[in-house]
Amino acid sequence: MSTSTKFAGFALGLVALFGIALGVGSLAGSPGSEPETHDTAAPDTGTPAGPGGLTDSAGGYTLVVADPITEAWRDATLRFRIEDSTGRPVVRYTTEHEKDLHLILVRRDMTGYQHLHPTLGADGTWSTPVNLGRAGDYRVFADFVTADGQPFTLGTDLRVAGRYAPQPLAAPATIATVDGYRVDLNGTLAAGRSTELTLAVSRDGQPVTDLQPYLGAYGHLVALRAADLGYLHVHPAGHPGDGTTPAGPGVQFAVTAPGTGDYRLFFEFRHAGTVHRAELTVPVAPGTGTGTAQPAPEPTEPGHGH
Repeated sequence: MSTSTKFAGFALGLVALFGIALGVGSLAGSPGSEPETHDTAAPDTGTPAGPGGLTDSAGGYTLVVADPITEAWRDATLRFRIEDSTGRPVVRYTTEHEKDLHLILVRRDMTGYQHLHPTLGADGTWSTPVNLGRAGDYRVFADFVTADGQPFTLGTDLRVAGRYAPQPLAAPATIATVDGYRVDLNGTLAAGRSTELTLAVSRDGQPVTDLQPYLGAYGHLVALRAADLGYLHVHPAGHPGDGTTPAGPGVQFAVTAPGTGDYRLFFEFRHAGTVHRAELTVPVAPGTGTGTAQPAPEPTEPGHGH
């Protein structure tokens, strides 16, 4: 039976009313006493920078996916390399959040999000199982720190053949439910300046105060700008075992939105031995504002785990 093939890029951008929205999925930065944002494709210069992942090459490093066009397959394997300016694969990295490289995969309509930790082969090729069961255009983000301490986020496209039915961005909301947990988001993002967001986790009406460390933190937050999939990886304040950071219910992040528009937030946390993921859509307008939002509907598809 023949199958129509459609390759589509899908970007959603909307300058909207103030408010915050969540979709959800089942799925969970770095230790430090102060919030840290890892959102650049070059070393921190002390000045605000835009999101990373907009190009496949920066600072002499290039992300190369072995098969950028592939068939839909739930149990696929993604292979890629980070190459230096001479075209040689990079084999030495600085461990960040307990891993040498973090891979983020998401379809351009902001569905199918996966946070993965590939294995590095002796020849410099990274590989990891991925779920590519749904056709469409995906974005692949490689988030890593070089051996000399420079952080990079490189991004490239992955096209999965098949009939593509893009989904609309979730409507605004400030509450999500996932696997029996409730996640409340407090705080309003503003363009061009740092604002504090707190994501509070509860279960059966009771606050969760025994979150478990995952990759060295009580929570992880990745933000993708809907218009172009610009990437922000935001680390929480404090770290487990520092004597001051509580294990919930709230996890605090300092986030700087580089511009207006819609952002999709992916918040990961671990409890009772399982990692869960809540997804939030945040319309960002200039300055500070408040808005009214309603709880997001239950997700129609399960999220992907680590």
